[in-house]
Parts: sequence; structure tokens; C-alpha cells
Amino acid sequence: MLIIGILVFGMAIGALVQVLQGRSSTRIDWGMALVAGLVGSFLGGLLISLIAGDGLSLRPSGIIGSLVGAAIVSYAWLRLDPTKAAEARQAKRR
Repeated sequence: MLIIGILVFGMAIGALVQVLQGRSSTRIDWGMALVAGLVGSFLGGLLISLIAGDGLSLRPSGIIGSLVGAAIVSYAWLRLDPTKAAEARQAKRR
């Protein structure tokens, strides 16, 4: 159950970041949402939680760090993959 919870949380964070970056909720790239959410949550959430002194427990600082980390991973992914960047620009025009 823990693994399923982590996957769902990561995917939700990744999808939320895509919506915040201007992608419509019907055009979410779920593969990118999963990867960006998991990697961003691990890097950003862990780093911010440790800096804030919260340790490894679930705190608001970790959730904010997860969002920031996922936003950075999503942004980097779009910049490194030209086809995704073109899709994102086209989606913003609509």
C-alpha cells in the first residue's frame, strides 16, 4: 500500500505542476507527471524537509518542496525534449 500511495502522490504532484504551468487538465501527460512528481518529490521534498529540520516526516515544507522539485523537473524535461516543448507551446496557444 505504501508504494501505491507514493506513486499516486507523485502523480498528483506532477499533474498539479502541469496545471500550474498552464497545461489544461484534459491534456496532462501522465507519464511526465509520474516521473516529475516522483523525482521532484524525492529531490525537492527531501531536501526542503531536511533543511527545515522536519526530518523525514510528512510536513508542509516537504509538500512545498515536492511541488518546487516537480516544477523544476517538468521545466527541464520540456526544455530537453523538443517534441514536448512544441506540444507545450501549442497547448498554451489554445
